[in-house]
Amino acid sequence: MFERVLSFLRDLPAGSGSRASADDPRVAASALLYHVMNADGVRQDVEWERFKAVLARSYSIGGAEVEALAAAGERADNEAIDLYAFTSVLKRHLDAEGRKAFIGLMWEIVYADGELHELEDNTVWRVAELIGVERHDRVKARRQAAAHAPGARGTSSDE
Repeated sequence: MFERVLSFLRDLPAGSGSRASADDPRVAASALLYHVMNADGVRQDVEWERFKAVLARSYSIGGAEVEALAAAGERADNEAIDLYAFTSVLKRHLDAEGRKAFIGLMWEIVYADGELHELEDNTVWRVAELIGVERHDRVKARRQAAAHAPGARGTSSDE
């Protein structure tokens, strides 16, 4: 399933304008990943590096392209009023499996520092609700991400 979402993300249109916007599915995805990374109010280097690594892997890009997409996601998130602007874009462009896999990417960012903070958990829950991912799929994705995060700590209200 993970390879399917990576394939999907690579195939997303890059947008029609020269400046990336929140209507661009790649920017919307980047903004949501950036948002969950900052949900606990502390951006650690390991989280920033994982964020960029997820973008690079998801879109098969590197160097300046990753930096530009990360910056576009950061800028879009900072300018956003709510998450709906991004989730509505992803919901239009992702099928059900792609949406589940995207939630898995969010959990990967959450567990980059080995901890689950309640605000990160809440952010993933809200995004999952907005893009139509069922609770059991969200919890399954969280458990998978936690299992791949050495030394991960934290619990959520799902259990």
